[in-house]
Amino acid sequence: MIKRCRRLRRNQTETEKIFWEQVRNRKINNLKFLRQHPFIYQKDASDLYYFIADFYCAEKKIIIELDGGIHNEQKEYDEYRDSVLKNLELKVVRFKNHEIEKAVGFVRSL
Repeated sequence: MIKRCRRLRRNQTETEKIFWEQVRNRKINNLKFLRQHPFIYQKDASDLYYFIADFYCAEKKIIIELDGGIHNEQKEYDEYRDSVLKNLELKVVRFKNHEIEKAVGFVRSL
């Protein structure tokens, strides 16, 4: 699980890189965000069941997910995942990649 998180951090999407630059080092309201953070939701004798959040702020118990095109094809899975995370008392906020890119492009043009 840890190796997978580290690999995801090293191989961020362009949108994740853009978002990370905006939130890292407590740039927003002095809130600390973690990237590619795992959440274990079930354990049994031989397996751990977990999800890896794109970004997580523990102080606000909020997960930020940046959704690329694949999420158009896995809506049921995303709904299941969100409900499991909600049961862990976490709030999930989803943004489409193009929304992040558009917002950052707008800010840069100011």
